[in-house]
Amino acid sequence: MSPTPRSQLRFAAAQSAQGHDGVLTRSALLELGITHQATAREVAAGRWRAQGRHTIALHTGELSTVAQRWRAVWEVGAGAALDGVSALQAAGLTGFDTDVIHVSVPATHRPPHVPGVRVHVVCARDEGDVLAAGIPRTRPAVAAIRGAHWAVSDRQAALVVCMAAQQRLLTGHALLEAEMRRHGRTRRAFIRTLVRDVAEGAQALGELDFARLCRLRGIPGPTRQVVRQGPRGRIYLDVAWEEHGVVAEIDGAQHRQGLAVTADNLRRNDLQIGGEITLAIDLVGLRLETDAFLAQVKAALSVAVLRRVS
Repeated sequence: MSPTPRSQLRFAAAQSAQGHDGVLTRSALLELGITHQATAREVAAGRWRAQGRHTIALHTGELSTVAQRWRAVWEVGAGAALDGVSALQAAGLTGFDTDVIHVSVPATHRPPHVPGVRVHVVCARDEGDVLAAGIPRTRPAVAAIRGAHWAVSDRQAALVVCMAAQQRLLTGHALLEAEMRRHGRTRRAFIRTLVRDVAEGAQALGELDFARLCRLRGIPGPTRQVVRQGPRGRIYLDVAWEEHGVVAEIDGAQHRQGLAVTADNLRRNDLQIGGEITLAIDLVGLRLETDAFLAQVKAALSVAVLRRVS
């Protein structure tokens, strides 16, 4: 027996919905020849489920993460795109949990309220900000900057930017460019410094800058740009107090990539074996926990003085 026209339409809808993890818009169903009345019958029969004004799930189970993202964009409407952390997650970011999906729209759009979706109105979008392939989403560098501005704290802002960089979703150059062209309403100075730290590494923290931080807390200024000869060749130290045998290694984001961690650990172990107190300070952490890290520097210098006396 040949399939009925209704079953053929259901099959066509199911095929089309595969690219959206089981959901389609009502307008897409219309294009397939499925009228609003036919959609209502499928929902009433318990085969499909309405997931908002525009979204239909071609099943009655829970929506997958991918399907929820499509629903968010469709329900918000014209010009909507995943943004911030949600755009980064769609690009492959892992390890960052959020309860809502972040979507941005142009300032000319009046977005509706959509449960589970946080809508952000952005003043302007540059050409190329939104990627055309797949689900509409802002490119990672822009999403990272916006996600940092939309974060609930400086710590969360730093986490968004650092994780995106560490998971290689963006380049340092793209991050710097995005920060220069997009200015959010919150923590502008902090994000500018954060982006420079992440993109440029430890050299972003100038020698005089670190010395100033030390002086403000009563810590003697370090000897800078120190070079030592170790078992594996020359060791270039970020900052050191040579007369006390204390070293501080300040790591930028690039120190978390590839084999850089191994090289850093070997270098620090050589210094420790040589009898020096070696402190590991990550650059972003220094921005967030300045007092705590510099308190450790002060404590290390005090321990070194006691060792010398004894």
